[in-house]
Formats: sequence, C-alpha cells, structure tokens
Amino acid sequence: MKRQKFVFKITVIGDGQVGKTSLIQKFTEGNFQEEYIKTIGAQFSIYEMEIDGDFCELFFWDIAGQDEFHFLRPSFYRDSKAAIIVYSLEENDLGKNSLKHIPNWHDDILKFCGDIPIVVFANKVDLVDKENLVDTKILKIMKKGNFLEYYRTSAKTGEGVSQAFQVIIRELYNKYKALFLELQGKS
Repeated sequence: MKRQKFVFKITVIGDGQVGKTSLIQKFTEGNFQEEYIKTIGAQFSIYEMEIDGDFCELFFWDIAGQDEFHFLRPSFYRDSKAAIIVYSLEENDLGKNSLKHIPNWHDDILKFCGDIPIVVFANKVDLVDKENLVDTKILKIMKKGNFLEYYRTSAKTGEGVSQAFQVIIRELYNKYKALFLELQGKS
C-alpha cells in the first residue's frame, strides 16, 4: 500500500503564561526559552513525523490565553482536529485560576470544534513538589469533560512533553487512518 499523508491542525489553549508556546517549542524544536514572550492573537508551528510508514504534518495553533484576544478565538479554532488544554501546576493565582478555567476552555472547543479529542497538560511540574501533588481536582474535571488523557509536563525539563504530544498525535493518526482504510474498502 502506498504511503499516505495526513495533515492535522491541533489547537493549544489555556490561560496566559501557563507555558503553551514553551511546550510547543520543546516538542517541535527541543529547546526552552527562559523569558516569557506573550503570544499576540495566535501563532503556529509545523512539525512533521512518520507513523507506521505514513507521513504526518502537524500544525500546532498556539492561541493567546489573555481575555483581550477572546474575540479572535472562533476563527483560530476552525478546522481543528484535536486540542490540548494547558494549565499551570504552580501553587499561586496563575495555577489555581488556570485549573479553574479548564471547563471554560473545554466549552469553547465544544462550541467551535465539536467533539474532538482533547488532552490536558498539567505544566510546570518542575516548579512544584511532585511528591505532594494531589490530582483530585483535575481528575474530577477530566471525568466530567470526558477528556482523552492528562499528563504532567515541564517545558523546561522536557518531562512528559513527548509522551503527552504523542498520545494526541497517535489518536488522530489512528482515527483518520481507519477512516481512510474504510473509504478505500468502499471504493
């Protein structure tokens, strides 16, 4: 069978300063930038990979989390095949609020994208005491939102980053490869 090409748009959302851009950079380029650079509107990164002999082209849309960009989001969500919601594990207002806002981000995805696979990244695990982390709140949110999975990540150290991105990419690949094969069988 001929090698297939799949193209997927994956939207990465969450409150401002939770590390969305840094996570994408860590996964796609392998680097981490210490200083914070605010995303204006949205930016995207392209990443290419091979899965089971097929070619996958991934477009990661990094959408600004600040409220002043809310009006732009519907157009940025368009044609997304999956989404990643990022929140911060930091034990401060940013962390608490970003966790509390996950259902709002989830509602946005459902409203503008429909029922697509969603993975949650609990970022900045390098800044907290992992031994004392309690997952009760996020597990409750996960269950209620019917999310695919959640991972603890660190854009700085790379912990969990590759595994977290791979699970959403593999989910998309398997779904669309099965659809492709089904269509091939009908023609």
